[in-house]
Amino acid sequence: MKTKWRIAAAVLAGCAVMSYVDGVMQPGYVAKSFVKLALFIGLPLLCAGADGEIGLRRLLRADRRGVLNALLLGAAVYAVVICAYFALRGAFDFSGLTGTLTGQTGVTRGNFLFVALYISFVNSLLEEFFFRGFAFLTLRRFASRRFAYAFSSLTFAAYHIAMMRGWFSAWVTLLALLGLTAGGLIFDRVDEAEDNIFRSWLVHMFANFATNTVGFILFAA
Repeated sequence: MKTKWRIAAAVLAGCAVMSYVDGVMQPGYVAKSFVKLALFIGLPLLCAGADGEIGLRRLLRADRRGVLNALLLGAAVYAVVICAYFALRGAFDFSGLTGTLTGQTGVTRGNFLFVALYISFVNSLLEEFFFRGFAFLTLRRFASRRFAYAFSSLTFAAYHIAMMRGWFSAWVTLLALLGLTAGGLIFDRVDEAEDNIFRSWLVHMFANFATNTVGFILFAA
């Protein structure tokens, strides 16, 4: 199998399994996190072991250049998400989100702080490694730049939409799909210059800070 399609197949398999776990099995958040950890780290490692041309170490190389720009972009993303929530909460009903989270994953007001910290620091790194490091930076070496951009951003968006099934109305879901795709493209661009995931991880972290802030607001309501 060509390296391009090996990587693409691994990414699609990871997304498909996680969609089944989220949508059908619906285990608790801790169990789901362990499955995701095994898939999003294990599948790239298996591909690297089967194909010597795939190298993953450089993806985690620390990069201190441009950290300030990444932090400023992250702060801007945080502001946009928070402003969008306050602008749209009168037009869309978010009231059922906390109940859906509790029913599907066991996330409650009592454990949300722990979940929020995990999502912000650990889960963001895991997703950046899988979608930006593996599905974009690594794939870009074996496929066209355009294909890598499109594949990484679309699988990133589709994975999250599958995970959020039933959380929002159709219109909010469509907006989320567009926003996630655009976010994936931005993350790809942020990482492309230095060929590592350090900068996009910072931006992703701030995006998760924003969504977690919304979560705290909703659980407090």
